[in-house]
Parts: sequence; C-alpha cells; structure tokens
Amino acid sequence: MRFIKAVATLALVANAAGSSWFSKAAYNKWHENELERWLSDHDVPYPTPADRKDLEKLVQKNWDDYIVRPYNSWDAASLQKYLSDKGVESKKSAEATRDSLISQVESNWYETEDKAQQAWANVKEWILDTWSESQLKAFCDHHGIPVPQPRKRDTILQKARSAYDAIAQKAGETIAYPGNWLYETWTESDLKEWLDTHGFPAPQPSTRDKLIASVRRNSRLAYLRSQEQLASASASAAAAYATLTDKIIDSWSESQLKELADKNGISVPQGTKLNQLRALIRKHRAEILGDTVSASAASAFGAATSNVGDQFARATDSVSIAAQEAFNEAVDTWSESRLKAYLDARGVPVPQASRKDELRALVRKHSHLAASGWNAWTFDDLSYDNLKNYLISSGNAAAKKTGEKADATREDLVKAAQSVYSSASAAGGDAYASATSYLAQATGTVKQSAFDTWSDSELKSYLDSYGIPVHQGSTINELRAMARKQYTYFKYGTTTPTETLFAKLGESVREGYQWVVGMISSGSEAARKEAKAKSDKIRLEL
Repeated sequence: MRFIKAVATLALVANAAGSSWFSKAAYNKWHENELERWLSDHDVPYPTPADRKDLEKLVQKNWDDYIVRPYNSWDAASLQKYLSDKGVESKKSAEATRDSLISQVESNWYETEDKAQQAWANVKEWILDTWSESQLKAFCDHHGIPVPQPRKRDTILQKARSAYDAIAQKAGETIAYPGNWLYETWTESDLKEWLDTHGFPAPQPSTRDKLIASVRRNSRLAYLRSQEQLASASASAAAAYATLTDKIIDSWSESQLKELADKNGISVPQGTKLNQLRALIRKHRAEILGDTVSASAASAFGAATSNVGDQFARATDSVSIAAQEAFNEAVDTWSESRLKAYLDARGVPVPQASRKDELRALVRKHSHLAASGWNAWTFDDLSYDNLKNYLISSGNAAAKKTGEKADATREDLVKAAQSVYSSASAAGGDAYASATSYLAQATGTVKQSAFDTWSDSELKSYLDSYGIPVHQGSTINELRAMARKQYTYFKYGTTTPTETLFAKLGESVREGYQWVVGMISSGSEAARKEAKAKSDKIRLEL
C-alpha cells in the first residue's frame, strides 16, 4: 500500500511539474489564429477545422525542434560550422558522430530553453532589431509614430517598440506571433534582401505570403546571430580602434596635429609640446571621429582582423549600416527642394503635392542609388570658374553672355548651366556630346578639390540649399567640411558606403580611417609597410 501511495505521489508531482512547464510555454496564451500561423510557417500540417486544444498540442509537439533546439535537424557539416564559428573545437568528421556534435552545439547554443520561452512571450522586444533603419523609419511614418529629431536608429527602434501593441490593437491584429500586418511597408525585394543578408534561402517558388512566413519564422535566429556578432566584434574593435588610431596620431607631425585640432575647434594652449598635443587629440578623439560612426563601424574593424570570406561580408555589412545611418541623419535636415533634387538626379518621379515626410521616405527608399550619370544637378558642385568656362564654351549665345558677366553670382551660373545642359540633353547630337565631355573633365577633380576655391558666401548659400543652418563664427574650413558632407550624401546616397562614411567621419580624418582599415587587414610586414607608405602620401596631401 505504501508503494502504491509513493507511486501515486510521484505521478502527481510529475504531472504538476509538466502542467507548470506547459503553463509557462509562450504559445499557451496565443490566439487560435497565431497557433495556426505558427504551424503554417513551419510547414506542420493541421486539421481544419481544429479546436484550440488540438492546435496547441501540435505546436507543443513541434516547439522543441523548431524553437528550442532547431539544430536537431542540421547535418554534420552545419553542426561543425556552427561550432567552428563559435570557436569551439570539434572532433574531425571521421571521429565525430552526429549525436556528439548535436550535444556540443546544445552546450554552446545561443540561449537556454527558458530564455527562448521568455523571448517568445515578448516578441516586440527583439523582432524589430534586425530591421534596417530605413525599414524602421518607413514603419513609423506609415503608422504615424512621431520620432524626435535627430532620428537615430536606437530612438526610432524604441519608438516603434513602444507603439507596437497600439498599432496591432488599432488594426485588430494579434501581437504574440504577428501576422502580415507587421510587414506592410516591406516590398518583396525587402523581404528577399533580408533573407539573403541573414543567410536564409528564399522559398521557391516565392509569393509575398511565403516570403513573410520565412522572414517571420527565422527572425529569432537572425536576431541571436546578430547579437553574438555585435558583441564579439565590438569587444575586439574597441581595442583595435584605440590602438590603431593611436598609431595614426603618433605618426603625424606637430603641424598636422595642430591643423587637425584647428579644423575641429580644439583649443591648443601656446607652448604645448608634441606629446601633450598628441594626448590632447586623443582626449578629443571621440568628438573628432564621431561616437555614433565609431560604434557603428566597430564591427567592420573587428571583422577585418579575422579571416576573409564570411568575416569580410560582416565587415561590409557593418560599413553599409553605418553609411545608411549617416545618410538618414543627413536627409532628416534637408530642405524640400533638395529632397526633390535628389530624386530628380536619379530619374525618380516625384508625386505631385508630396509632403516633406513623404519625400524623405522616397529618398530613403532610393538611398542605394547614386546620381545617374550626367544630369543637370552635376553642375551643383562645380566651381565658379568651371561654371563660367562651361557657359562660355557651350555654343549657346545667352549662356555665353551669362558666363562673361563679371558680376554673375554662382547661383546665376548654376541655373544657366542647368538650363543649357537640359536643352542639350533633350536635343542630343554634338551639343550633348560636348556637354558630357566637358563634365567628365570638370568633375574629375571635384572629389579631391571640391569647394576649395569657394567663397564664404558661396558655401553658405550652398548649405542653405540643403536647409543646413550655419552657426555664426564658423570658419571657412568648417563650412567646406559641411559642404563636402552634403555633396557626398547627395551624389552617392549609400551606394558607395565608404564614401558616405568618410563624409560622416570628417574630411580631416577620412583618409586616416582608410589607413586604419588597411592596417587591420594587413597580414604581413610587407603589407604593413605598404599601408604605411600610403598613409605617408595621404598625410602629405592633407
């Protein structure tokens, strides 16, 4: 009798424990539609109609294999790759059994079962984290979520998270395992790009619903991977960034350091010795290079110290993200006319009566496009002399007259040049060939010498066309640096991330950044000497 009571007691305890675990399961509180959606996303067949209890049992049966231990279905090569990426030594394939590899992966998995349950019980805390800044901005704009200026990614993400529940409630949608409403602002290209970026194959044949299902079911794994990459890269980057910028500072002469300090508004006391000057520059290093970009580029620095291939791709992604953030920050300040000009320079039609926010969203959508070949906006950045020479040699009598005017303003010359070019472009033939030939010559040196010959008033007028306020007391070098930033954003968008990053880093240290990356990726003494030789050339040009 005692034995029977003991068995019964054990059974009750086991049952209670099972009930307790089941009640902790995230899906325990899901809506019936969410249970069906999860099963459908994971290709688990379910009867229709089915009551909630049956659906929940099916989810419970498959939860472990898809959420807690997704690696159970991986082949040996995938298991070994995961361990290798984590820096865990595994037995050679001939010696290791699949079960032993699974056991190793389980011991080194991103999160515990409890963590996974907690994560799926509060999806909004992580599901938006793998979105790009432009996707987050589009989400906020679409749902009318106000985001304070400056619209930095962390701020936008926080605002999107805060409004997540309210948006779903307003739309009559569920929030625990969200439906397609969450991806309303995503195009099919966005969905495919996300899958490609995070290493998941797009379903074939693909439909919008299938693409969303694939993004949704893989979002947690993508988030876990990105968090690990960020933590690892940031740790190594912090040391590399400080060490290598120290090398730049140590290699520069006293005059170069003083020029750098002057360009960045750093006061240098009279009689400061070279070592004291270097210490002063280091103290203001974050201000000079920009905290945001330094942090965003951290993954690029960290990845560059590792092997090529996968790590190089991560570095490229990090630079692209930093470039996108820098571009978006600039666009937030642009005037309506400049936003329209950006789109016009790329042949993007602008809907009539577009509001400024709508123009910004359209510009962000086309941030990956560079200005398309030669166009009327190419003249926007040419020097005063180049504009006059173009007008005088254009063969257009009215344009020549404007070009020969001694009192013509730069704004007058730009308008005249744009008008002549537009006419030549429409007519084609020799006139157009002549215009593009001149532009090819005139713009060849713009990247290095743009704005160097511009007057104070011309620079201010140029910045005003972007809606950029100029603070009283700004030096000519500061105005030139600001103008170069806007020129880079307008011309390149984010199609050339390093160009956009250089604009953010600042004219005075952009080549230094390039040298840092070169130094990190140099794997031999010869490569280091080559990087040093290049840096010497750069310093001479500064």
